Amino acid sequence: MNKARRKNIQDVVNQLEDLKSTLEDLQGEEEEYRDNIPENLQGSERYEKAEEACDTLSEAVDGLENIITSLGELAEG
Repeated sequence: MNKARRKNIQDVVNQLEDLKSTLEDLQGEEEEYRDNIPENLQGSERYEKAEEACDTLSEAVDGLENIITSLGELAEG
């Protein structure tokens, strides 16, 4: 792979890292929301939706991390 393509891949990696950071912020906000739901509502649909959102955001962050790692290795040559 030539230097220009490696640089382009590194640019994509940098963009993905920014997106990952944004998702981590959203995940933290959603976890805080979920954790502040009163105890008597923790079995409610509202709580379950917040829990599902936290899980989905966590999976998205993990997926991006895997992509970032793979592309980073490729960009390093």
